[in-house]
Amino acid sequence: MASSGERRVLVAEPLTAEGFRVYGDVIDRGADDRAGRSGHAINTGTAWRRHDLAHIDAARGGHAAISIVRAEPRPLPFRLQCLERHVRGTQAFVPLDATRWLVVVCGGGDRPRIAALRVFAATAGQGVNYRRGTWHHPLIAIERTSEFVIVDRVADDGLEDCEVHDLGPLDLWITASLLS
Repeated sequence: MASSGERRVLVAEPLTAEGFRVYGDVIDRGADDRAGRSGHAINTGTAWRRHDLAHIDAARGGHAAISIVRAEPRPLPFRLQCLERHVRGTQAFVPLDATRWLVVVCGGGDRPRIAALRVFAATAGQGVNYRRGTWHHPLIAIERTSEFVIVDRVADDGLEDCEVHDLGPLDLWITASLLS
């Protein structure tokens, strides 16, 4: 694990369902055509539904909600600030108008396994759904202000579901050269 003063640069890799599987689901819109797609026609054939792309999970005491967030772009190089996790429900981010954006995740239980941090470069057509308890960095838009749909658990019982782990003492970076 990097400590204060030891700069660690994380290498971004393309976001794939296989590479992300342990952390959750990749919601991939793919190409515009229907060839080879999992789904079916709806609305008397005027629309194509890509069905059940992610499992939404909201524990008792809350409900699944749909929100929209506008994310300001982070300049690269970017120093990671914190990780968060949600143990009472999944959390999905689906870009509405983003270009590329970054997904930072790692496993762990009560504390994140910092040595196992991974960075994924997502395309405009890819969203993610974090499994319950997956440690992740807050949303990172990188090329322009971008809007995302968020599907996650909203508390009905007053119990907020966001644990935060500060990365301030660590020197963890993502650089622009890693996204080429």
